[in-house]
This record gives sequence, C-alpha cells and structure tokens, in this order.
Amino acid sequence: MSLYQPLRRLLGFSLVFLLTILPCNTADAVLNVGDEVPNYVRSQITGIDLHGQDLSKSSIAGATARDSNLSDVDLHGTVVTLADLKGSNLNGIDLTDTLSDRVNFQKTDLRNAVLVNMIASGSSFAGAQIEGADFSYAVLDSDDQKNLCKIAEGVNPVTGIETRVSLECSDSGVGYKPPMPGD
Repeated sequence: MSLYQPLRRLLGFSLVFLLTILPCNTADAVLNVGDEVPNYVRSQITGIDLHGQDLSKSSIAGATARDSNLSDVDLHGTVVTLADLKGSNLNGIDLTDTLSDRVNFQKTDLRNAVLVNMIASGSSFAGAQIEGADFSYAVLDSDDQKNLCKIAEGVNPVTGIETRVSLECSDSGVGYKPPMPGD
C-alpha cells in the first residue's frame, strides 16, 4: 500500500461526509462567473448529453445522471463520489485519478474507458459492459473485481492495456490475483 492511499481515503471520506450534510441542488449545472466549467455537484442531470466534453475541472459528486451520455468525456482527476450513473453511456470516458467511491455504475457502458488509479470502493458495476476498459491500479471491492474478471476482455485503445491484465485477473478467469509485494 502506497503512502498516499491512506491520505486519499481520508480525504475521500471527508468529502463523502460533507456531501451528505450539504443541501441537494436539483437544478442543472451551475456556472458561476469566472468558472471554467459547470459544477454538477448534487444535481439532477438524468438524460443529459455531455458527449466529448472536457470536464476535468468539474465535479459530478452526488449527481443523479441516469441514462446520460458521458461518452468520451474527460473527467480525470475529478470527484464522482455518490453519483448515480445507472444505464449511462460512459464509452471512452476518462476517469483516471478520480474519487469514484459509492458510485452506481450498474448497467453502464464502460467499454474503452480509462479508469486508471480510480478509487471505486463501495461502487457497483453489476451489468456494466467493460470490454477494453483499463482498470490499472484502481481500488475496487474484491467482489466487484472478481465479478468483473468473469466478463473482462479486450484491449484499451488509448493505453494498450488488456482489461484482464488491468484487473489482475487469475488465469482461470474467475478469481483475483493480488499483486506481489514490490510490484
């Protein structure tokens, strides 16, 4: 475990706590004067089409974005915590270095997504399509990792990494093989 992982988890839990006590914004995104990108924190944005946008300085933490089109969106380094993305098109999305814990990824299209170094503990990937997704160094619950290994296939077109390799799947295809110390 890296020195930064405990710090990142502590920051993540602090953010989750703050999101649970803040009032919910039911309006669409907020773009304040001087903001570079809109803020979708705790917004109701179900069905929104953000295809291909650079939202790397934005946040969708706590947002409800079911059945939305977030394909090819750049969200690297953002906070997606507690978002509900069920049924959304996330094909080709960049979620590198995101805090994505407790996110509903059920029935999403994560094909060709880049999820490198993503923290997704407590998230659900049931029914997600993951062909070509790169989960390298992602923090996932062990059950999610095992279940994703059962369906893992393909190579990510951006990183060139096989989905099975990025998930550290065992040769039998159903188990998780933890990394060796020093790897």
